[in-house]
Amino acid sequence: MLVSSSGLSKVKDSVKEKIFFGNEPTSELLAILTVYFVQGILGLARLAVSFFLKDELLLTPAQVSALFGIVALPWIIKPLFGFISDGLPIFGYRRRPYLVLSGILGAISWVSLATIVHTPIAATLAIALGSLSVAVSDVIVDSLVVERARAESQAQAGSLQSLSWSTSALGGLITAYFSGMLLEHFTTRTVFWITASFPLIVSAVAWFIAESPVNKNASEGDDSNFQSITHQLQQLRKAITQKAIWLPTAFLFLWQATPTAESAFFFFTTNELHFEPEFLGRVRLVTSIASLVGIWIFQRFLKTVPFRVIFAWSTVLSTVLGMTMLLLVTHANRSLGIDDRWFSLGDSLILTVMGQIAYMPVLVLAARLCPPGVEATLFALLMSVTNLAGLVSYELGAGLMHWLGITETNFNALWVLVIITNLSTLLPLPFINWLPAADSQNETPTLSPTSTNSGEQPFLPEFISKLIVREPKSEPVD
Repeated sequence: MLVSSSGLSKVKDSVKEKIFFGNEPTSELLAILTVYFVQGILGLARLAVSFFLKDELLLTPAQVSALFGIVALPWIIKPLFGFISDGLPIFGYRRRPYLVLSGILGAISWVSLATIVHTPIAATLAIALGSLSVAVSDVIVDSLVVERARAESQAQAGSLQSLSWSTSALGGLITAYFSGMLLEHFTTRTVFWITASFPLIVSAVAWFIAESPVNKNASEGDDSNFQSITHQLQQLRKAITQKAIWLPTAFLFLWQATPTAESAFFFFTTNELHFEPEFLGRVRLVTSIASLVGIWIFQRFLKTVPFRVIFAWSTVLSTVLGMTMLLLVTHANRSLGIDDRWFSLGDSLILTVMGQIAYMPVLVLAARLCPPGVEATLFALLMSVTNLAGLVSYELGAGLMHWLGITETNFNALWVLVIITNLSTLLPLPFINWLPAADSQNETPTLSPTSTNSGEQPFLPEFISKLIVREPKSEPVD
């Protein structure tokens, strides 16, 4: 019996270390990971949305790019959701009710797409509602992770973020192939019906979040809320007025705001190369696996590498490798004896790994900057800057597509768009000194609630890893 107990204990320790990256697998942690998992699963409808806009609503590449920019708006006002969550509890709770609400909104969004949406305007509203749902849940779950990551030891730094994003990538991995396979056998609206069930899982697991009521009694509720809001504003003012925070955030805005060719490339692969949904599902499967590989590489080898080094090299290498798309859009790969499908798979694999490696250090920095009490607000405020840049990116891309005459059937100038979008990513690099110069990521100091403008503190930016990957920069359809 003693041997059996000892063996069971070793198994539990092994599971904790290998699967949960050293974090205790409590019911609350499983609930948090479930929210990230659902965010990955929602990728099941990503291809369905793209084909729905292209084939059923008959939108052009420029129109699709403009639409994606519009539906990214909820991600720009994420600070509002964090502010409300931190300062205005519902029935005394700051997290659970908002997760429940986000799940309900998500279900309504997908049901609407499956039934009553027949015009571009209606589609924009429905997809924006789904974007709002994910944005709200993302704010809440990020704040939960930040609160818990602050207690991590130096040796565990980044482990909770790595675990969270691994779970999201796993959700995407499971549904990646099926996102294309389902479209081979069912309509886009059927896929929307299936997807509508997933947000309700978020509503269900919200009750497993360990949270104590903020207010002791109703009579003190209003005063407590007012004091909480006042405290938040004071903390935010101290944080955002620091040069070492807004300067690097401005750098990331410039980088993220570069135009994207994503919509044009999707039309090219489906209308020109005739990639069927099932194959595009395979591409998503490969990129999901590559995302997990990128997380593992960072966790295993790169946690102590200075952020500037990872950021600069990943930007340069992704730009150089991104130029390989020219071979595909000019069909030069065929002259080299490389099939279109194999070329597309390999290209997506490499760029996804690099994108995830570049993204992980930002999550570590983010968790170490948020002062207690305003985790959701500050986290959302600073990363909304890059979400705004994502909107700019889509609209610039739409303008370039219109200017170059790229349509659903005319791709003669696509190679020009590829060159412009890739080279533009390099433009902010002369200002890379705006980023923090910590010797290593693990040495990044924490932003304290009483820090002043004179203190040299690190920053809290967020850039979307999909900037490097061949995916939308924002997250309108996840």
